[in-house]
Amino acid sequence: MASSRLDFLFCNLCGTMLTVPSTEYAQCPLCKTRRDIQDICDKEISFTISDEDIRRELGMEIIEEHAVMEYSKVSKKCEKCGHGEATYYTRQMRSADEGQTTFYTCTGCGHQSQEN
Repeated sequence: MASSRLDFLFCNLCGTMLTVPSTEYAQCPLCKTRRDIQDICDKEISFTISDEDIRRELGMEIIEEHAVMEYSKVSKKCEKCGHGEATYYTRQMRSADEGQTTFYTCTGCGHQSQEN
């Protein structure tokens, strides 16, 4: 008997997707509730996941191979050599509601530093 609903994939108690650690039962990885394997046997499951979904889940950025990084110059004293000029660029390293991280490179000695 085919099910038109997809609730057989999920835990009845907490809604987490079930795993199948045994040939006898499916188990919720969160609350450890078990369901008889016959409840999900012979059901076809398909889903699509995009590369964007994977990047978002892992917190990764798209890195373009041929992107040329443009560096701006700023007056900033180097912690290492005391030179007064550095190049910098910014990146969003944390969540969008937090500030960017600024990366500095001394034009005199190449020392690198950052500010959050």
